[in-house]
This record gives sequence, structure tokens and C-alpha cells, in this order.
Amino acid sequence: MEWDEEPVIDPDAAPSGDGCAECTAAQPPGWWFHLRRCAACGHVGCCDSSPAQHATAHAHATGHRVVQSYEPGEDWLWDYRAEVYARGPQLAEPRSHPADQPAPGPAGAVPADWQQRLHA
Repeated sequence: MEWDEEPVIDPDAAPSGDGCAECTAAQPPGWWFHLRRCAACGHVGCCDSSPAQHATAHAHATGHRVVQSYEPGEDWLWDYRAEVYARGPQLAEPRSHPADQPAPGPAGAVPADWQQRLHA
């Protein structure tokens, strides 16, 4: 895709952790369906299907418009402003949460009725 203006992408920015920073810090801890990593600063947040939608909230609060999937085996980028999949440089390792971490996650925090709590 062609950018309307070049987004800020820092391929060297390390991910902020193995899970959604805000869900992990919440009391009681929250949970997520899938994870997204900010391509500008490495912030890891939960996807729009997750109850709290922290990745999108981070994009709106910071203006960091591009995220990458933080799921094992996925490497796509999403541009929130243009609302399209995008291309960009490969981000620094690790490029996903640990393969043994469940999705939804984190282990022990996901309610039994999680499927009914997803955003459509």
C-alpha cells in the first residue's frame, strides 16, 4: 500500500512484554483474546476482539498508527489510520508472545464464558 504520510516504525523497539501491558497491570488482572505490538514503540496490547481493546486505545492515545500481530506464526501489519493491512520492516525479536502461552490468555485469568465476552 502507499502511505498517505510515512508512519513511524522503529524496527529496533523491543516488545513491552509477553502480554497486554494494561491487562497484566490491572487489579484484578484482565485477559485478552489476541495480542498486537506497536510498530513504533513496542507496546503490547490486546486486540479489538478482546474486552478492553488496549492496542487500539494505545494507537489513539499516542498517534502510533501501525501494529503487528503478536501471535506465533503471524507477521502482518495493520495501519489504524488507513484501516488496511500494511507493509514495513521486520520488527525486532521476539515477534510473538511465547508459543506455550495460551490464546486467549493469560493462563488462569480467562473466564469460562470468554467466547460470550468477545467484541464482534
